Amino acid sequence: MKITDFDYQLPRELIAQFPAKRRDESRLLIINRKTGRIKHSRFKEIAGMFTPADALALNDTKVKPARLIGKIKEKDIDILLVERVKKNCYYVLAKPGRKLKPKAIISFGDNKYQAEAVDSDYAIAQGMKMIEFKQDEDIEAVLGNIGVMPLPPYIKREAAAIDGARYQTIYAKIPGAIAAPTAGLHFTEATINQIKALNISIIYLTLHVGLGTFLPVKVEDIRAHKMHKEYYELSSNSAAEIEKVKRSGGRICAVGTTVTRVLETCAGEETAFTLKPGKGQTDLFIYPPYEFKSVDMLLTNFHLPKTTLLMLVCAFASTELVLEAYNKAVEEKYRFFSYGDAMLII
Repeated sequence: MKITDFDYQLPRELIAQFPAKRRDESRLLIINRKTGRIKHSRFKEIAGMFTPADALALNDTKVKPARLIGKIKEKDIDILLVERVKKNCYYVLAKPGRKLKPKAIISFGDNKYQAEAVDSDYAIAQGMKMIEFKQDEDIEAVLGNIGVMPLPPYIKREAAAIDGARYQTIYAKIPGAIAAPTAGLHFTEATINQIKALNISIIYLTLHVGLGTFLPVKVEDIRAHKMHKEYYELSSNSAAEIEKVKRSGGRICAVGTTVTRVLETCAGEETAFTLKPGKGQTDLFIYPPYEFKSVDMLLTNFHLPKTTLLMLVCAFASTELVLEAYNKAVEEKYRFFSYGDAMLII
């Protein structure tokens, strides 16, 4: 299966650079997998797409201000804290990476905080670096002072005050992500209340979005791509509630590809649907053909060409139908990517 099978043409001006004025003002493209019908709506109408038998599964991860601008000998270096190894020690991405050689000292926050680059074969093998902060205090506690929201590179501006709130779901709870689970960015308190008023269950799980979600595929045959592992948690209560919905004939709507990967990671192989609760690391890579066990509906944003995210969506609704929908979204001038519009696949 070739990476070129998951390509499409996108005019640059359709890449959303700022969020909509209101979260639920986003447009909503709806795909019906059975009929192949594609229609257009607004996100604020989404509650009408569910029945009381259904449930929404949401990712309650919280984005950390994990991007730090430091200095090495008065030269700027851009650091993204990708993964915490232990207290004050991280695997990172650095730009320019050539500056971050072992024993190099990086200063942050007007020289109040310092970190040293540490030699790590594992980090190098993963295309990363490793740094260790020299302070005794936990650097996680001061990220809000020295870090900014790690906006994706296709947003061609610096993080602003608005991003502190809007590059975060309203139900974000557990800090640990370095990118937002963007399908959830459209929900408002009013939307959630409308859904609850219809007695539709809302269920939470956690996946800390990391490199696995957003690193590009660099191989021609996608089957050779290896996903980075990402941390997840599925509680016993959430697993039991999803099992109850499935067994009663209701539908599970996964809000985002991250939720989908957790549920499919935890799904059992038994005839009767089961989920194994717990916590761990998932490197599940979903691409066509894939038989979904847990997810009946998928709410997601529009994704970059040739990415694992788009491949997952194509596995859920067929590559032909998804790319047809993407081309229609381009024609209708939908807004794309993290701060863009949404798609619901039923």
